[in-house]
Amino acid sequence: MTAQPAPSGTADKSAAVDVVVVGAGFAGLYALHRLRRQGLSVRVFEAAAGVGGVWYWNRYPGARCDVESVDYSYSFDSALEQEWNWTEKYATQPEILAYLNHVADRFDLRRDISFETRVTDMVLDEKTLRWEVRTDRGDVVSARFCILAVGPLSNANIPAIEGLDSFAGEVYHTAHWPHEGVDFTGKRVGVIGTGSSGIQAIPHIAKEAAQLYVFQRTPNYSVPAGNIPLDDETRAAQKAGYAERRRLSMLSGGGSPHQPHPESALDVSAEELRQTYERRWELGGVLFSKAFPDQLVTIEANDTARLFWEQKVRAVIDDPAVADVLIPKDHPIGAKRICTDDNYFQTFNRDNVSLVNLRATPIERIDASGLDTTEAHYDLDALVLATGFDAMTGSVQKLNVVGRGGRTLNEAWAEGPATYLGLGVPGFPNLFNIAGPGAPSVLANMVLHSELHLNWVADAIAFLDARSAPAIEAREDAAAEWVAECTRRAAETLMPQANSWYLGANIPGKPRVFMPFVGGFGVYGEIIADVAAAGYNGFDIHQDLTA
Repeated sequence: MTAQPAPSGTADKSAAVDVVVVGAGFAGLYALHRLRRQGLSVRVFEAAAGVGGVWYWNRYPGARCDVESVDYSYSFDSALEQEWNWTEKYATQPEILAYLNHVADRFDLRRDISFETRVTDMVLDEKTLRWEVRTDRGDVVSARFCILAVGPLSNANIPAIEGLDSFAGEVYHTAHWPHEGVDFTGKRVGVIGTGSSGIQAIPHIAKEAAQLYVFQRTPNYSVPAGNIPLDDETRAAQKAGYAERRRLSMLSGGGSPHQPHPESALDVSAEELRQTYERRWELGGVLFSKAFPDQLVTIEANDTARLFWEQKVRAVIDDPAVADVLIPKDHPIGAKRICTDDNYFQTFNRDNVSLVNLRATPIERIDASGLDTTEAHYDLDALVLATGFDAMTGSVQKLNVVGRGGRTLNEAWAEGPATYLGLGVPGFPNLFNIAGPGAPSVLANMVLHSELHLNWVADAIAFLDARSAPAIEAREDAAAEWVAECTRRAAETLMPQANSWYLGANIPGKPRVFMPFVGGFGVYGEIIADVAAAGYNGFDIHQDLTA
């Protein structure tokens, strides 16, 4: 194997390694640990000044995970599970970032990470089937394998609003929040966007601002987090039951141990229906969409969840007219990812909060003093863009990845991302994308998902090395069949009925392709395991460099 690269900041600008990893979030850190343990030399490039990925950048007030802390954590090391103490049921951004820093230190990962270094080009040498990786700091690294661990939600979407650059006040995007925080005390603040980041930030901004205007184009379903502190007794019970909790999570639909009711929502009594939804409401967050197995399959079952949700939400909003604007009417509940909040809907009862319905009065322009809709001008001191991400493919598209025949990955994906199993792309041998399109991705627990993917990749590399094979490459026919399979499975659900970022609908001009695999995390794990057991069926294993 090749020699280990030098520590961050002192690494050779030109080097050869077994694996280059792009990104040092949950996936990138585990990739480094797992592959280094396998005896491979690994170099990680990270654009940020520290580890954490999305949890390094997303520091907006109220940023919190919507998967329970005990589950949103690495499973690869039992000692790590036992030594780390989560303080809350749903961890905040600072606590998740502290956990990732602990992991980086505990496993001595920083010495192989180049921080504040952005990969600009990844070009395949077709004669050697190695990748030449270049960075904005002048690195030129030759790698046998490349792993894209850039995350499906890491490329901020800046809306194209006329006059945005002319605004004289402060402008913030939730995905690039100042590390020192922001004080909105006494200010007139506008928030554009009511997706997950907006829903989490708005209650906190409202407590500081003199006046808060929430500019909503699309109302979203959100369920209270039901967050509680974790005491020693609860933590001890969780740690004692980790093995079974992880087993259930790996077999589940979304990477958490909670199982749906065994019967259809339409086959239970009214009381059992209510109790089931009540238990999910108390559990909190995104898992409300998985209370019954047919909840996202038929509109009749979905309506039972929607009506329960609407009753709960109307009960906490004082003004029925405001409730009418805040309640979605254009998509089934759960067809977009259900948000997780902390008194979001109650925030609109405050005297200093105004809801502006952009469906009725769209934004026309922004000027130096504020924002104009078709109906009114709003004077603002600060503007918060909670406008989300170019999801699933945006961060990959920022890289110039050049495969066989000089074809770029962006060209290959011009009509939508085509992958085999969400792992390999035809024409791009030895290149693996982690938790992106063609995989469960954002529909699952991203930590366990990253482990699942990277364990598969590590095993594939070991398979090649045992046979002295230089490369593995997804076949065109296998990718086409997988894309069709993902499309077919999505069409059998209610998911495509929402104009969501799962389809790329929030980005003008982006192809409308339903990108995640909706068949379930456990089912997906079985599929990729079966492919590996069959000798990587659907992949070409190149036995020599002329193949």
